[in-house]
Amino acid sequence: MGGGGGYGFSPSDKTKLEEKAKERLKQASDSIKRNVFISFSHDDLNEVNLLRGQAKNENSELNYADHSVKEPFNSENADYIKRNIRDKIEKASVTMVYLSDKSMKSEWVRWEIEQSKKMGNGVIAVYKGDVPPSNIPSHVKDNVSAIVPWKHDAMTAAINKAAKER
Repeated sequence: MGGGGGYGFSPSDKTKLEEKAKERLKQASDSIKRNVFISFSHDDLNEVNLLRGQAKNENSELNYADHSVKEPFNSENADYIKRNIRDKIEKASVTMVYLSDKSMKSEWVRWEIEQSKKMGNGVIAVYKGDVPPSNIPSHVKDNVSAIVPWKHDAMTAAINKAAKER
């Protein structure tokens, strides 16, 4: 006795099933909640909090978990602060740099970008308005995979792409 009872898959059935599985995996990976660290100047906290709030809106297309610093560390010890920021960057797969005049001059933002790259995070930059700043410094331009406007679809696409390509 024995035999498969006619339940075997033909090569074309197997190929169709593989294609369907790959498409489902791609769709699932596109909707995964990404872990994001937001790098910004503390002077931009109000705007960054608005950005965070938009991502929490259930009707938002943005889908990420924010692992960035919410409250300044109560310390003037740079090593302590760096250690705590490194822990937050390490939990993220993508670092999103909020571009403003102050953040582009911030040594902390520069350091966070460097740490993000060392840890293998994807790095993108986001700007408010219709046109990116004209004075984006090389430490930002040379280390980001995308510079996108503060618009849900652009940020979501850039975050997903950076996470996949890191």
